[in-house]
Amino acid sequence: MPLFAQLDQLKARLDAHRPLPKAVVANLHENLLLNWTYHSNAIEGNTLTLKETKVALEGITVGGKTLREHFEAINHRDAILLVEELVQTQQPLDEWTIKSLHQLVLKNIDADNAGRYRQQNVMIAGADHRPPDALLVPEHMQAFIHWCQQDAAKLHPVERAARVHGEFVKIHPFIDGNGRTARLLMNLELMKAGFPATIIQVEQRLAYYEALDQAFCQQDYQPFIRLVADCVEQSFAPYWFALGIKE
Repeated sequence: MPLFAQLDQLKARLDAHRPLPKAVVANLHENLLLNWTYHSNAIEGNTLTLKETKVALEGITVGGKTLREHFEAINHRDAILLVEELVQTQQPLDEWTIKSLHQLVLKNIDADNAGRYRQQNVMIAGADHRPPDALLVPEHMQAFIHWCQQDAAKLHPVERAARVHGEFVKIHPFIDGNGRTARLLMNLELMKAGFPATIIQVEQRLAYYEALDQAFCQQDYQPFIRLVADCVEQSFAPYWFALGIKE
């Protein structure tokens, strides 16, 4: 079965069980907030463990961890909540959306750069791709947003989500927080289309970076689309478990 057809079939199967019981929704939501926050931050080097992230989200300080790491957890949780609001209103992916999410990601961490495009050139450590000159970032972002609202709308939601993530990171419009913001935007597109939020796990970090580099340097998006699609497939598992359905 073609990749996207299989994912569409899983979505249709889940849709048949909607609306989900309130207790199931609440349990899945709590689990999602924790795991999405933990993995997205861990990919970027945050050293809070899954259990420490849970404690930090409850407002308790974890000994031996930096204040920044605590803010990264709280900020990411708040950014997810904004994504959920944007899904409810079917908010189009525009500059306000991108900057609002980024502002939350860097809240209390870097006030000068939160929600503001970078003013200097950057290199991505360990990557062959070099993002555009800082002076060209606004122009690249305008083109990106136009593409999101026009051509990207014609793609299957999973491919669209993967490419939105990739093209955003390719520009690297902010001085920091690009990866977290990209994964938030990816899930915004998936969730607006009715797919579950999808988590790229820290254990996939190497394959994730390699697939992105291949997309940027060889114009071959297939490995990255496949990685995202595999993660989407896995994102249905918590629903089947919560509903007591055998996969």
